[in-house]
Amino acid sequence: MDRRKFLTFAGCSCCSLILNSCATAPITERKQLKIIPEAKLNAQAAQAYEQIKEKETMSEDLQKLNEIKEIGKKMEDSISEYFYRSNITDPTVNFDWEYILIENKKIRNAWCMPGGKIAVYTGILDVTKNTNGLAAVMGHEIAHAVAKHSVERASRGVLLNTGTRVLDIFSGGILSDINRTTGMDTVGLLSQLGIMNPFNRKQESEADYLGMIFASLSGYDIRETRKIWERMKEFNKGKEPPEFMSTHPSSDNRIKNIDSWVSEIILDYPPIDL
Repeated sequence: MDRRKFLTFAGCSCCSLILNSCATAPITERKQLKIIPEAKLNAQAAQAYEQIKEKETMSEDLQKLNEIKEIGKKMEDSISEYFYRSNITDPTVNFDWEYILIENKKIRNAWCMPGGKIAVYTGILDVTKNTNGLAAVMGHEIAHAVAKHSVERASRGVLLNTGTRVLDIFSGGILSDINRTTGMDTVGLLSQLGIMNPFNRKQESEADYLGMIFASLSGYDIRETRKIWERMKEFNKGKEPPEFMSTHPSSDNRIKNIDSWVSEIILDYPPIDL
């Protein structure tokens, strides 16, 4: 196949994928591209989760683990009930929820894999401080899974790699020459800074917003969310990279957004009676 035919074929294939894979994020209705099967990522996440449980040290603080599970259960039920009452397909219907508490004071983090596999590190508890703070962090992580952010990132990665190859062929290999001349993946770095990082920051802001909604629906005080990022800012003092180099918004911008959302969310998404 000559170059022109290949480019035509590749271009048509990409357009077909885009046209057939458009979706919207729940509640925010942001347009999304999904070309990777969600079931595939969920299965991979479940396997990785089991490996993490074997590799990492689980916390013996059963009281805190039970608190995490209680918060999670409230959010599971509230999220499903919200979508049911709104006559919207529940994005968590195929989730197999699970919660672990990892003993590691050096890591101030939590995450939720596709399919509802959640981990909290003991280090983040110094930031959350209380139940409402823990609910805010868990709401944010759960929001990533509910909004299918991993599916979307994987899909964009595939599309970006395909597009880069097509451009390299179209340019006669100029992109490859640049990489060889500089001795680094210059094109990949520019794509990361100019495309993927801004996109990831958009997802993080969306998870902040949706997470506050889920926490509010579950009966938690989302005014604690601002305090979490104030504390996180103190912990990260002098260590935050410039926002354009990061996959996350700066703490200052997160706090600014939270302040603009909190009253609206409290009014529009009150606790759901189950």
